Amino acid sequence: MKKFAITMLLAGSTLLMADGAAAYAKCVGCHGANGEKSALGKSAIIKGQDAAKTIEKLNGYKAGTLNIHGMGALMKGQVASMDEATIKAVSEYIAAMK
Repeated sequence: MKKFAITMLLAGSTLLMADGAAAYAKCVGCHGANGEKSALGKSAIIKGQDAAKTIEKLNGYKAGTLNIHGMGALMKGQVASMDEATIKAVSEYIAAMK
């Protein structure tokens, strides 16, 4: 039973990372394949950024309450279709970037 629980936990983590990678695909153009670019020369490098910090920022952009370097409207459009689970998945994917 213990092996089964561990296997299910790892499978869930793998699926979450896959979902995060799929969601991150729309970010590649500005942030780079590995989060290594400063988006439009304005943003911080997001590679390895703490997941909680990314969640907070993405939720702020989605709500329209965050406008760092005038990027609020652009980012609001990028995250508008993301639900809570997708925001969490992409944030964890970014945090895992090396």
